[in-house]
Amino acid sequence: MGIRSGTIAALLAAAGLAAAGPAAAGESGSFTFIESAVHGYTTLDHGGHTVTAGPLQGTGSVVASSGGPFAEGSHYRAVCLVYAKSAQDGIELEAPCTFTDSDGDAWYGLAQRRVGDVAVGGGGQGKQRIVGGTGKYAGVSGDCPYSTAYLPDNWTVSTATCEWQRP
Repeated sequence: MGIRSGTIAALLAAAGLAAAGPAAAGESGSFTFIESAVHGYTTLDHGGHTVTAGPLQGTGSVVASSGGPFAEGSHYRAVCLVYAKSAQDGIELEAPCTFTDSDGDAWYGLAQRRVGDVAVGGGGQGKQRIVGGTGKYAGVSGDCPYSTAYLPDNWTVSTATCEWQRP
């Protein structure tokens, strides 16, 4: 290989590394999300605790975004399974959720809350983790502090501000 072909090979290799640089650095951003949903919980007394479980289904919308896969104006179908147990100082709630957009791509959340309740007029603050997804959400993770309010007729409304990243 002569000097000219060696120089060309080095330039092509450097160009390849430069092109791969931004992808290797990953991406990140933030978005604000609002969800309205209806639940079908069943509650029972169990060994001195109250246990509540059931589906939560509704819609969500991104109302502000720094960009990326969670674009402002995006809408989602939300499907969650909620399990909550009363505790001495509040509640132990966990809810895995799937949020599917109009393209059929989905992101997965895991909501956890240790304060408040699931009664009308109640609710509380918690944290939802983004734990991956499909399509444009593949490889995404993040944290979403959230607040939920319980309304009459089994309705809830939740708001969250999320920080996400993808390696």
